[in-house]
Amino acid sequence: MKIGLLVNPIAGMGGRVGLKGTDGVLEEAIARGATPVAPGRASEFLQALRSVIDTHALDIEVVTCPGKMGADVVGDAGVRYSVVSVEVGDMTSAEDTRRCTAALHAEGIRLLVFVGGDGTARDILDAVREHGLEGLVVLGVPSGVKMYSGVFVVNPADAAEVVRLVAQGATTTTEFEVMDADERAFREDRFVIQLYGYLQGPSVPARFQGAKQASPETVDEHEAQEAIARYVAELMIPDGYYILGPGTTVRTLAEVLGVKKTTLGVDLYHGGTVHNDVNEEDILRLVDDFERTWIVVSPIGHQGMLFGRGNQQISPRVIERVGKDRIYVLCTPSKLRDIEGGTLKVDTGDPTVDEMLRGYIRVITDYNEFRLVRVE
Repeated sequence: MKIGLLVNPIAGMGGRVGLKGTDGVLEEAIARGATPVAPGRASEFLQALRSVIDTHALDIEVVTCPGKMGADVVGDAGVRYSVVSVEVGDMTSAEDTRRCTAALHAEGIRLLVFVGGDGTARDILDAVREHGLEGLVVLGVPSGVKMYSGVFVVNPADAAEVVRLVAQGATTTTEFEVMDADERAFREDRFVIQLYGYLQGPSVPARFQGAKQASPETVDEHEAQEAIARYVAELMIPDGYYILGPGTTVRTLAEVLGVKKTTLGVDLYHGGTVHNDVNEEDILRLVDDFERTWIVVSPIGHQGMLFGRGNQQISPRVIERVGKDRIYVLCTPSKLRDIEGGTLKVDTGDPTVDEMLRGYIRVITDYNEFRLVRVE
């Protein structure tokens, strides 16, 4: 079996530096100290794939793209591979992604594993439409900032397991939504997202994150958010530091505290003052004592993602310093019921931190009401 591997080398670089994406702001991301994320995620997938191949005696060849779009990482992975002949620019672009997708399909690839974000999924969909790439099945390894599309697995190891199931003929295909948020609006704290289309992918529901769904705009939902916010405000200590993640539930807490919060960004609250739209380095610089620091987050609707999607500013370094016991998870009962599989998920990019977060975590669902929810 041959599988395709396409890596978007710049995907996700805007996350930890607080740019909420990389589209059109790559130079600024680099100036802020951003480093590539996708090559590491691709290596994680390839290491897991090698283990799967060895364990199950599978005959799999990886066909990848030149240079930074695949060949640079696959050479050290210990898997059988070849490189498709296609031109790739020094500064890769959406056109390179579309061209590589068509070239891989022409080589007979019918399962394409890509490492990137929603923009990469959209570029692949454009290639499918433009070139009529019939029979192409797509599997996304998350490396972007937003990743609201349903075509992404939870983490790179899940992608290797999905490849195994496909190789063993143990799965069918289904349609996955390709969603894309307007990054310019996102940076202006406006959430503008649309359904761009559908890609065919392997049907393994337990391994995929699912598409994001917006929180319901109802009176009951707002009342539940306010009750949660009032309770958390009462728990807060005067000299504590509070890292506030994105979302309307956490924004409601800021309203109760009487400060302005960026709905789609990460903010730091301390002593009645809020630092808006902070990045990873800001957090590490501004917090004097992580023993008196709490993280306040709300899971993404339907997906149930706590860390690793849209809040990469709360990085593994930050989470490790704060610790699991000082994480407040806020989630209304209706939102919690709608989370696929009833479990929360993490994909920080650091397996050690992911492991630290696994198990059960206390979720605040109303005033002085909690539920223990499993984190995968």
